[in-house]
Amino acid sequence: MTAPVDEQQPIPARPEAAGFLWLDLTRKCQLRCVHCLNDSGPGGRHGVMTRADWLRVIDQGASSGVRAVQLFGGEPLLHPHSLELAEHALHRGMAVEVYSNLVHVPDLWWDVLRRVGASLATSYYSDSPAEHNAITRRNSHARTRANISRAVTLHVPIRVGIIDCGTGQRVKHARRELTAMGVERIRADTARPFGRAACGREPDTAGLCGRCGDGRASVGPDGMVTPCVFSTWLKAGSIREGSLEDILIGDAMAAAKALISSSVIRRGGNGGDEDDDDDNEDECSPGFPGSECTPRN
Repeated sequence: MTAPVDEQQPIPARPEAAGFLWLDLTRKCQLRCVHCLNDSGPGGRHGVMTRADWLRVIDQGASSGVRAVQLFGGEPLLHPHSLELAEHALHRGMAVEVYSNLVHVPDLWWDVLRRVGASLATSYYSDSPAEHNAITRRNSHARTRANISRAVTLHVPIRVGIIDCGTGQRVKHARRELTAMGVERIRADTARPFGRAACGREPDTAGLCGRCGDGRASVGPDGMVTPCVFSTWLKAGSIREGSLEDILIGDAMAAAKALISSSVIRRGGNGGDEDDDDDNEDECSPGFPGSECTPRN
C-alpha cells in the first residue's frame, strides 16, 4: 500500500528584485533649482551612507540581478566617492548613467564616461541663458551647455531632459538648440509635484507613474530603500540594517508598490502594467497619461 499523497498549496511566485537602481548619493548641489524634487542645494549633505555602504549596495545589487544604476542626487559628482562607485559598478558589469547638472565635470570623469556601459543625463531649461539661470538660481547655463557639447564631441552617450517649470519657457527653442548641438536623446516634461515644486504640499502618489518599484528602486543618502526617487516617503527598509534583495522582495516594498498602483488605477491609469517608453525601459514615466520622467534637481 502506497503512502497517501498530500495535497500541497501552490508555492507563491517569488517577487523579483529590481533590475535598475537609483543610487541617490547626496543632497549637496551647486544649484538650487526652483523645482528640485528633494530640496538639494549648496547646504545639502551627503547623508549617513559611507563608502563601504555604497560599495555593498552595488555588490548586493550585482548579485541579485541589477543590471543598471543611475548616480543621482543632488549633484552626484560632488560626492567624494562617486567616481569610485561608478567604476566599481562598471567593473561589476552594470550600465552606469550619471545624472549631473554638468556645471563642473572633473577631467577624470570624462575618462570614465567614455567607457563602455557609461552614459550621462542632464536637465536643460531654455536656450535663453537668463531663463535657464532663473530656474537654477545660478549662472549655470554656459557651463551646462559647454559640457553637453563636450559630451557630444567625445561621443559620450547623453540624454537631456527639458523640464518645463510652468514659466512659459522656450522649450521648443531649447529642443532645437540641443538638436543642432548633436544631442539625439531629448525629452520634455513638466516639473513633478515633489520637493520645492510641491509648494509646501505633502507628497502624494498622484504625482507618480505607477511603475515605481516595478523592476526598479532607489537607495537614498539616509540608507533607506524606496520604490523610486520620487516616492521617498514610502520607505521599504534600511540598507544599513538589511540586505538589498530582502528589502526589495519584502512586505514593505510590496505594500508601497500596491499603494502606488492602486492610486494610479483610481485615476484611470494602468497601474504601471504598460510602458510606451521604448527608448529606455528603466526610465519611469510619472504623470498619466503621456509624460516622461527626467528626474533632476
